[in-house]
Amino acid sequence: MAADLSNIVKAYDVRGVVPDEWDEPLAELFGAAFVEVTAATAIVVGHDMRPSSPGLSAAFARGAAARGVDVTLIGLCSTDQLYYASGKLDLPGAMFTASHNPAQYNGIKLCRAGAAPVGQDTGLATIRELAEKWSDEGAPAIPAGTVAGTITEQDTLAGYAEHLKSLVDLRGIRPLKVVVDAGNGMGGHTVPTVFEGLPLELVPMYFELDGTFPNHEANPLDPKNIVDLQARVKAEGADLGLAFDGDADRCFVVDERGEGVSPSAITALVAARELARNGGSGVVIHNLITSWSVPEVVKENGGTPVRTRVGHSFIKEEMATSGAIFGGEHSAHYYFKDFWNADTGMLAALHVLAALGGQEGSLSDLVSSYDRYVGSGEINSTVADQAARTAAVKDVYAPQEGVAVDELDGLTVTTADWWFNLRPSNTEPLLRLNVEARDLATLAKVRDEVLALVRA
Repeated sequence: MAADLSNIVKAYDVRGVVPDEWDEPLAELFGAAFVEVTAATAIVVGHDMRPSSPGLSAAFARGAAARGVDVTLIGLCSTDQLYYASGKLDLPGAMFTASHNPAQYNGIKLCRAGAAPVGQDTGLATIRELAEKWSDEGAPAIPAGTVAGTITEQDTLAGYAEHLKSLVDLRGIRPLKVVVDAGNGMGGHTVPTVFEGLPLELVPMYFELDGTFPNHEANPLDPKNIVDLQARVKAEGADLGLAFDGDADRCFVVDERGEGVSPSAITALVAARELARNGGSGVVIHNLITSWSVPEVVKENGGTPVRTRVGHSFIKEEMATSGAIFGGEHSAHYYFKDFWNADTGMLAALHVLAALGGQEGSLSDLVSSYDRYVGSGEINSTVADQAARTAAVKDVYAPQEGVAVDELDGLTVTTADWWFNLRPSNTEPLLRLNVEARDLATLAKVRDEVLALVRA
């Protein structure tokens, strides 16, 4: 019977439970398949702090080298550090991580040279097919006459830190006290080197690299996972707090009061700074569940906002085709033209530090001009038939006067005073609702009306 890897090869990456769903022999096949699909002569491989990551990444490297490809191992790194290595060395790359998933999971994020993403339509489906075929045959067929490639090690952390700091001027900022919760993830590896030499008093939390996540899940978008950070910011009288996810490519910000700052407000703040850095013009990408504030701020600062579907492959694709200088998502992913169009939460964090340290006010004062509306956050509902429930909602709102409807990604309904987006999950029987309004009363009314229809 043919192997079926559809349960672990997702839209943008490989992800599953180790060793139940995948293991080192399969990682070796993925390595061989990756170099076949990319036609690479050399690749770069990195991994996070999960217990299974060193073994899986080494197996992947063996599979690639067996097919004549030279492999550079950069060892422990954040996902954006792997993107840096892919961009700087101009090599296809593989990052072993399952981001914020629990300890028993692991995965691979793949990119072509220059950190260009590999997803289902850009090579991942073919990689899966080859790995399935070869696992049936017992081993990857090594082409006749192939001379095994070399496997060497290289440290890219210092170069990564230097590159980021070349993109944001932090030299003249006032001293700041910043609490960082690394969640036992890769932020504990990258933050000390990136922050070195900056006028920052760093208060570290959970910097010990531990892929079993003993303190809390490494997913700062879930409010329960930033409670410790919020308390510590207030206890320390710090200027701000930063929380990174497991592979440290996403960054969440907490202000001096211990209040979470909306990723949409961070997107708007960074957009304004990147537009200023680019002479007051440029395209800025935002997905359709970011706040109205984002396109408003972009236009006010001379830029052109472009709205996209949710998901990093859509953002990166649009970044490349439009030549955008920056892109932001409400999930706290931030993309930069000067970082090979790839996402780096660390660079967004440096922008926040530069903006805050470049003036005397508090972070809550600074971001208030970028946070103009009230939002519901993402509300999930389990439904038996996503399409039928979405259609029921559309039937109610589409005929109403003053209502605009679009279906770029799920259903978006917009009026002068509020909007909502209802999107199906790709992996679970869920509908995801995001609502924004000009005031809390309107927000509550719209949210409750839509949820009643969804959950009817």
